Amino acid sequence: MNELKGIHHVTAITSSAEKIYDFFTYTLGLRLVKKTVNQDDIQTYHLFFADDEGNPGTDMTFFDFPGIQKGVHGTNEISKTSFRVPSDAALEYWVKRFDKFDVKHEGIQEQFGKKILSFVDFDDQRYELISDEFNKGVESGTPWQKGPIPLEFAITGLGPVHIRTSFFDHVKEILEKVFVMKEIAHEGAFHLFEMGEGGNGAQIVVEYNAVLPQARQGFGTVHHTAFRVNDRADIDAWQKRLHSFQLPNSGYVERYYFGSLYTRITPSILFELATDGPGFMGDEPYETLGEKLSLPPFFESKREEIEGLVRPIDTVRSTKKFDKEYL
Repeated sequence: MNELKGIHHVTAITSSAEKIYDFFTYTLGLRLVKKTVNQDDIQTYHLFFADDEGNPGTDMTFFDFPGIQKGVHGTNEISKTSFRVPSDAALEYWVKRFDKFDVKHEGIQEQFGKKILSFVDFDDQRYELISDEFNKGVESGTPWQKGPIPLEFAITGLGPVHIRTSFFDHVKEILEKVFVMKEIAHEGAFHLFEMGEGGNGAQIVVEYNAVLPQARQGFGTVHHTAFRVNDRADIDAWQKRLHSFQLPNSGYVERYYFGSLYTRITPSILFELATDGPGFMGDEPYETLGEKLSLPPFFESKREEIEGLVRPIDTVRSTKKFDKEYL
């Protein structure tokens, strides 16, 4: 069985597909690489924001479930998503950018020897930028070449995923014994776990917190996080491993852009294992990624129905020129 390679993606819930598209495109400078629908709820958009080519380990995705309530942050949730930037100097740029665009942030701080910058969006979804200045381990992606952010400061991929839990001993046991991660450091209530080659792209920060009330999922919260595996053979091997630990799981799920396997490590924390391929460019050329409504082949017969359920969102960028925004 091959070990997990790192973070694959994070999927969250937004109150507005239009507003999250604007925030990720024009404020954060990530590229929309796929505009599709939730395969389990076809009236719901599923938007994928990633690096220049949609590489695994770089994408954050969003559902916009109709009528869902605002989530409540607390304990027992995937509490924060990190993005990697090239250097400490990049964080200085982002402080200025967030101030310019009125993005709430906490200023530059340090955790586990890395400079970080925490911020929130319009839904109070929680994020963090983390500096790769002294990072070693899993390589990051390539910044969106034609986006608004100067390349030397731009986001290149996903960093550590944060989990807050009141069941720390249980979560630690699952991460170490089932998923073969290692705890490599701790600072107070925060514990740093690592997988694969390690580094910012292959870490989880687990916070023990038995004081906050139970989190409630809704818009502004994370739905699940996924970890990288090579291929279907790895998925099958990991499914056998989950069975050996009597962890319920979904079995193999074909998502077309990747293959998946889901399991809950607690009632409110959902993990996914996802294959690195085939990726996002099989049904769209590089130049126009994310500009049309993409559907996997098994949904093409329902295209007319689906297009009638989801409202149109203009995501055309290939005809626009973005000037690099130095501050």
